[in-house]
Amino acid sequence: MFQKILFSVLFLFITILGYGQLTINITSIPASTPPGTDIYIAGNFNNWNPGLANYKLINNGNGTFTITFSPAAGTLEFKFTRGSWATVEGNAAGTVIPNRTLVYNGGTQEVNLTIAGWEDGGPSHTAADNVTILDEDFFMPQLNRNRRIWIYLPPDYDSTSKQYPVIYMHDGQNLFDVFYSFAGEWKIDESLNSLFTAGDYGAIVVGIDNGGSNRTNEYSNWKNGNYGGGQGELYAEFLVATLKPYIDSHFRTLPGREYTGIAGSSMGGFISLSTAIEYQDVFSKVGVFSPALWFSDSIFQQVVNEGIDEDMRIYFIAGDNESQTMVPKMIAMRDTLLSLGMDPEDIELVHDADGAHSEWYWAREFPDVYEWLFDDLILDVKDPDI
Repeated sequence: MFQKILFSVLFLFITILGYGQLTINITSIPASTPPGTDIYIAGNFNNWNPGLANYKLINNGNGTFTITFSPAAGTLEFKFTRGSWATVEGNAAGTVIPNRTLVYNGGTQEVNLTIAGWEDGGPSHTAADNVTILDEDFFMPQLNRNRRIWIYLPPDYDSTSKQYPVIYMHDGQNLFDVFYSFAGEWKIDESLNSLFTAGDYGAIVVGIDNGGSNRTNEYSNWKNGNYGGGQGELYAEFLVATLKPYIDSHFRTLPGREYTGIAGSSMGGFISLSTAIEYQDVFSKVGVFSPALWFSDSIFQQVVNEGIDEDMRIYFIAGDNESQTMVPKMIAMRDTLLSLGMDPEDIELVHDADGAHSEWYWAREFPDVYEWLFDDLILDVKDPDI
């Protein structure tokens, strides 16, 4: 009898050990999500119950959520909710989306997903009052295209005669206003307004929307056989020869290179570094967030060919687990820059264990990047020389 019981216990234990587990990570949620919200998963594996306690995701406390469970192998259909079908997820505009599908192999499997919006209310506008759309259709003669351009002006812009440093940033849809974003926003305006209140001098930020289907083409000088590219030089020329002169002539900027920065993430980080290296006479501050250096090794050759002819400050940042090559390639690029004579004090390289290829992470890290890049010009200088 005892042997039968022991055998049954062992069999159950082995069965449990052998049963696969699926982990789903939500890496970004809408800015309109109420604070302290519980998020659930409902699907064909739990009778589509929108609020089962066993299917509530763990709140990781940094804008991300996780659940691990053991569904049967096969095609899963599901959606995320805030506890009821009245609060089910939707697209960024708050309208209905199809059921999500996932082929689960029955073993240990992990996927990363984002929630774009909720059906019970699309995201509201979140841009601060000192953010405006400069032009919905700013002409890009180098590319024969039009693009929406955003501008953030410091809180004291209208009440002083100060001139300001300028940062040019890519993926403008995601910088200031969650209403227009496709993956959450960086909260650039909230961060800079907060720093200004704490005593920061202030800076202008110009956001350039990406070109949608042309995003990859515009964000790389070189073609990747699988993903496109090749129009980066034209895009960079637009920034330098068309957009910057316009901004300098219409706003109170400090136009010198020592007051001019460029920043972006992923392919935006890639083109930020490439553009700054090509136009060292224009840019001296570079924010490189989770750069897609895998896209083309030609960027390394560009850096070597151009050399470092001017003083620059470059900040690299990414998460440890964004990809197998992310951090190693950042380190390789840093080492390349050092070999060309850059001062180690002018390069910052940060990689965080919890970092993700997501707007919430870049939003969190932006203030530190900004302060490090501009601390010698902004934080301690109240009336910079022109």
